[in-house]
Amino acid sequence: MKIERFEDIIAWRKAKELTLLLYKLFRNSRDFSFRDQILRASISIMNNIAEGFERKSNKEFKHFLFMAKGSSGEVRSMLYLALELNYLSKLEFNKLTNLSIEISKLLSGFIKTL
Repeated sequence: MKIERFEDIIAWRKAKELTLLLYKLFRNSRDFSFRDQILRASISIMNNIAEGFERKSNKEFKHFLFMAKGSSGEVRSMLYLALELNYLSKLEFNKLTNLSIEISKLLSGFIKTL
């Protein structure tokens, strides 16, 4: 399948899913700095994939995919903190962590193909 738009990229779709799940989960969180940081990091995954794709240069795209991968790690790191602070259940933690790992793997594969 030829990717014609960033919306066709599976990693972008998964990042959007992760972001929406995080928004729903932390919607009512009173820890504003934590909430804002984890949401910014998840949005950064999506936006870096989109921005890199739109640059139309493999070198630049690769750079933005690495940035997205870093943001995925940041989200995962914060999920550990959220678990320790009892902001989410072990089940929610596992689902979100697995999704962020899947995104990282997709990004790694994509980077290798470029």
